[in-house]
Amino acid sequence: MGKIIDWFLRFLKGAAIGMDFVLPGVSGAALAVVFGLYERIVEFVANITKNFIKNILFFLPVGLGGLLGIYIISHPMSFLLKNYQTPVLWFFVGAILGTMPELWQRSGEKGRKPLHIGVLIATFILGTLFLLFSGSWVLGHIQLNPVTAFCTGALVALVILIPGFSSSNFLVLFGLYEQMINSFKSLNISVLIPFALGILIFVLPFSKGIEFLIKKVFTGFFHFIVGIVLASAVLVAAIASGWQNPDGYYNYLQIGSLACVITTIAGALFAYWICKASKKYEKENSPESEISEQS
Repeated sequence: MGKIIDWFLRFLKGAAIGMDFVLPGVSGAALAVVFGLYERIVEFVANITKNFIKNILFFLPVGLGGLLGIYIISHPMSFLLKNYQTPVLWFFVGAILGTMPELWQRSGEKGRKPLHIGVLIATFILGTLFLLFSGSWVLGHIQLNPVTAFCTGALVALVILIPGFSSSNFLVLFGLYEQMINSFKSLNISVLIPFALGILIFVLPFSKGIEFLIKKVFTGFFHFIVGIVLASAVLVAAIASGWQNPDGYYNYLQIGSLACVITTIAGALFAYWICKASKKYEKENSPESEISEQS
């Protein structure tokens, strides 16, 4: 009976992580930390052949729950994007900004020098200029097909294991978020299978690369991440405000502005809560915490 309950709990945890995976600005990896699954996931990915069968059986309910969570959340997200696009996009902006305190703190864990601030500022400026004046047109016109879905999966694999960084942000930046949501909703296998293959094939080498960067240039790497995240928030805010496409957006002098303010605050509070919960769990389950409890 205990094994069945444990299997079901892992299934529910996977469903919650899957839902977070779909929400831009909210990190599924951060929630994996909260649930005590993150370290085992990273260890499994980094050492795929070690205890392979045992790990597959352990993560099977997590994976199934994740798929269910993505499928469930895709239905309301598709409806909201179709009918209330602007306030939903402002929710995304708030969610992205809500992760900033955690990312800022994490980036300075090993100290912070003027050079690192320079990396952040340069990344933010260059990223913003590219996304607004070049990327916003090019990326916004990408259409999902088996090839682009595979490339998108590879891109998601690049950041999927970084706690506090939402892989869905990339889908928003590339103008693919709504298309992916609709693909999950309709179970479009011509898109979902290549997307999953892109993640599975590239998550291992990318995780090794990220592990190397974190070990060698931890502070610079995370300041680069902070700059990219801030640039992505500017782009989503610009899109929500009608950048290059003012038709169909709210008149911000009317009641719609209040809805946008509310959803922005809600997104920020939700993402901030997720980050704080993951940080609290990390602290409570750190080796230092266990030593202090034993003493």
